Amino acid sequence: MKKTIIAVGSVLLLGMGVFAFRLIEKPTNNQSTKVLKEAKVYATAKDTELRLTETSKVTFAPGAQPLETEISIFVNPQKEFQEFVGIGGAITDAAAETFAKMPKDKQDELIKAYYSKDGIEYSLLRTHIHSCDFSSGSYTYVKDEDAELNTFDVSRDLMYKIPMMKRAIAEAGGELMTYVTPWSPPAFMKSNKNMLQGGSLLPEYYDSWALYYAKFIKAYEALDIPIWGLTIQNEPMATQRWESCIYTAKQERDFLKNHLGPTLEREGLGDKNIIVWDHNRDLITNRANTILGDPEAAKYVWGTGFHWYETWTGSEPKFENLGKVKESFPDKELMFTEGCNEAFDSNKYQYWPNAERYGKSMINDFNNGTAGWTDWNILLDQTGGPNHVENFCFAPIHGDTRTGELIYTPSYYYIGHFSKFVKPGARRISTVCSRSTLMATTWRNEDQSMATVVMNEQDEEVAYKLFVGDQLIEMSIPARAMQTILY
Repeated sequence: MKKTIIAVGSVLLLGMGVFAFRLIEKPTNNQSTKVLKEAKVYATAKDTELRLTETSKVTFAPGAQPLETEISIFVNPQKEFQEFVGIGGAITDAAAETFAKMPKDKQDELIKAYYSKDGIEYSLLRTHIHSCDFSSGSYTYVKDEDAELNTFDVSRDLMYKIPMMKRAIAEAGGELMTYVTPWSPPAFMKSNKNMLQGGSLLPEYYDSWALYYAKFIKAYEALDIPIWGLTIQNEPMATQRWESCIYTAKQERDFLKNHLGPTLEREGLGDKNIIVWDHNRDLITNRANTILGDPEAAKYVWGTGFHWYETWTGSEPKFENLGKVKESFPDKELMFTEGCNEAFDSNKYQYWPNAERYGKSMINDFNNGTAGWTDWNILLDQTGGPNHVENFCFAPIHGDTRTGELIYTPSYYYIGHFSKFVKPGARRISTVCSRSTLMATTWRNEDQSMATVVMNEQDEEVAYKLFVGDQLIEMSIPARAMQTILY
């Protein structure tokens, strides 16, 4: 019987059992240490009702040498790579304000859809330090010209954002890996005296701005929202019409090395994980080489964050740049910190390429060393906002504040093919496709269960063989589909 995670009316339906796998401990050769018995298959596919639906159970058999004409995916359980930290999205002012306008039953549904075991089980969360473009207006936590930060106050966030974050944390079991990001320092600290339109942080305010992060973290933790880490600056090479601030690679390195890192240590926050860059894949290697190549700066860094918007020019995603950074700095992590589909159009809620952008990015980002993956707004309204500069975008779920309806887009289910089945602490396992027809990645969870995620962008069903070591299952994936195989 098919079992599906899908929203129907106001009810999120789920029927999923514990996924079946049986292991025999005797190795049969030096490539595979366990004999696999059964796998469960879940799929989401265009022009069907499949939405994270259990479609079949399949049985492994001994594998034979594949023919050159066959499409195959090869998983080598003996080769493992980076540790997985989680998947999640951002709770912004826009998400929280939209959430507050929805009926209570829809609020409950949304939180369960993302954070419960009946949903797609998000395990991390990003939020912003004072305003960003997805706020109803620009604001800071201090009064103008208060370089001493004596007026610092986050109470504004108590109306919408903090209550929603607490709901998410509670639904996730009381723990949700949370990190924070500023879009701009206060205007008086910047060269252009404006939170918008780029500008840069004035050197005389380096220490004051560094202390601002510490005060924010302490204020949120005093409100029972533990902060795992922070990024230094959202998109530090983009002059935007919204909140933005420019740092060259050397400026970010020196601000971290001489101001932010020491300030956090002095404030008792030296355990917070710092992410640098937080911008696109195109220039990530230059930023990593400059900051991680400096031992005095690198000692403060957990990893390098990146977005996917280099594709706005029509260029292909630069996935290989991630692999080069991981190759150069294997002791530092990679984190996808933001992505969304731009150019909102309410006629395109079910536009399938939006979901495929997620699937392609997630598979390739993970296969190039990425440890965690963060979507942008978890919820937006029927306009793709609110957004105070009309930079309207898509979210995986939209809330129509006029009707009280939640609209689930295909992107929600594509993300769920990873977040539902790959758990923090998992390790990525070597996975290769014999043809570019398919994309795939595999993770082994701490309980030794494995999840292989396969994506088909073709307009026709594709038959393939999945080899796990020397064992085999014969598979097919529907046209324009995502598939998760659990074993």
